Amino acid sequence: MLKTKRLDQIKEYVFKHKNVSLDELVEVFNVSKNTIRRDVKLLVDQGELKKVYGGVSVNHSTLVSFNDRKVRNQSEKQKIAKLASQYVVDGDILFIDSGTTTFEMLEYIKEKNITVVTNNVDFIVEAMPYDNLNVYSTGGMLERNTNSFVSYKGLDIFNTYNINKAFMASTGISISNGVTNSSPLESEIKRSAVKKCPQVFLLVDHQKFDQYALTTYCELADIDYLVTDKNPNVQYQEYFKENDIKLIY
Repeated sequence: MLKTKRLDQIKEYVFKHKNVSLDELVEVFNVSKNTIRRDVKLLVDQGELKKVYGGVSVNHSTLVSFNDRKVRNQSEKQKIAKLASQYVVDGDILFIDSGTTTFEMLEYIKEKNITVVTNNVDFIVEAMPYDNLNVYSTGGMLERNTNSFVSYKGLDIFNTYNINKAFMASTGISISNGVTNSSPLESEIKRSAVKKCPQVFLLVDHQKFDQYALTTYCELADIDYLVTDKNPNVQYQEYFKENDIKLIY
């Protein structure tokens, strides 16, 4: 196997399992421990992973590029986006957050007569053929890692536009740390969207539960709908009931 291909597969394996030992990687990829050590060192130096005792884990404080995230858990993201899109009706004014799962919503809402305000660059580009979609950009600086616009000045849009539904993304969620994100600049616009929009939908796959990133942009109790691909554990189910959050999966 080519080294570059093996590195990609090791990275994908660690992202899937969150925390793995070097011995496990040796067995899975059928290479020597010295080879695995060298591969892991390269990935750690790139900032994608971090060393832990006897192995390696995901570095949640590092931004992962939009294109890398886009291909990860693709089928789950499409299912979640389809579920969330059922709550979009003609005449809605939406905020579509930056993120690979929220981007997938386009496929299921492209025929509707709606207005979309977004900082999601890929959504803007791919929505261009559909005249029925009125698309407004939040503007600002381009964050290349996440293919999104970020700007503190852009927060004024939530005082200007009467957005009735916000569809949000997250790097990781937990009851203790809330809804988190890796980019502080992105987090400002996310925080403002949650605060201003009367209906907030959070789209996350099951692997993002009990995970957290650099910044918290809202508490879990601040959202109205949690859209995911699997029924979460009892602790989350009870939390959602106590805080009047509708669980959709």
